[in-house]
Amino acid sequence: MEREYKKYQHIERFGTDDIQNIELGEAYVFPKIDGTNGTIWLSDGEVQAGSRSRLLSAKSDNDGFHKYATSDPRLKAYLHAHPDHRLFGEWLVPHSVKTYKDDAWRRFYIFDVAVDADQEFTYLPYNVYMPILEARGLDYIPPIAVIRNGSYEQFVNQLEKNVFLVQDCKGAGEGVVIKNYDYRNKYGRTAWAKIVTSECKEKHAKTMGPSDINGKKLVEEEIALKYVTEALVEKEYEKIRNEAGWKSQFIPRLLNTLYHCIVKVEFWNFVKECKNPTINNKRLVHFVFAKTKKLKLELF
Repeated sequence: MEREYKKYQHIERFGTDDIQNIELGEAYVFPKIDGTNGTIWLSDGEVQAGSRSRLLSAKSDNDGFHKYATSDPRLKAYLHAHPDHRLFGEWLVPHSVKTYKDDAWRRFYIFDVAVDADQEFTYLPYNVYMPILEARGLDYIPPIAVIRNGSYEQFVNQLEKNVFLVQDCKGAGEGVVIKNYDYRNKYGRTAWAKIVTSECKEKHAKTMGPSDINGKKLVEEEIALKYVTEALVEKEYEKIRNEAGWKSQFIPRLLNTLYHCIVKVEFWNFVKECKNPTINNKRLVHFVFAKTKKLKLELF
């Protein structure tokens, strides 16, 4: 099957409007490494390679990446086993950070795996794609931490822990990338955030796998977890479906109907149970929508 080149998404700086509320829920914090962006996929049985902005070829191979991508038997075997997957990663060649280990250079470190679907693609969560890559002996970027309902300060604290591929006692890497696999921004798109280290600090550290960090307990999340039930979601879904059949255009209606149900029907209950809490409406909307999507995953 022929598959065209597809550009990798732009990573937004943490705190910008396009990634508002990405910290709510479970966020994976990954090391950001300083190489050149690359993508690899299969088209008509042949391995293809691209940079951040263009299709590559033998005559235009982006510092050797095309040759590497098309000649590595591990990558070829992986893509023939998963022909609808696209591998996104960093081809590690020298840029600003010069302190990576000698044996780290000129290797492809995968940071996202996506599945093709028509004109779009869907990202696989880390805990889904990691064992598949591991089984094939492919290089990938492991997370530093998993943070629930994190704060900006908690994410910034991970910067000095980014010693992935960095020589011992040579400071930290370029920054971190934050991924919440359940998150969609206000435009309905998957979006990731980044925090870039302004200068590396000289601090010795070892990455011993991701730590699991719980941020403050949010009352809005507790409300959604308790009151957005499978029975309620199914009930409102069936009401809409029985009226006019189901279309993807009805997704906003379903989400807003469920939010309305929670506020109208359960408001007094959660005020009593949570002892008159202060409720952030935007957060409540976020968590009601997120719980709904988990319970009715086939619609999204």
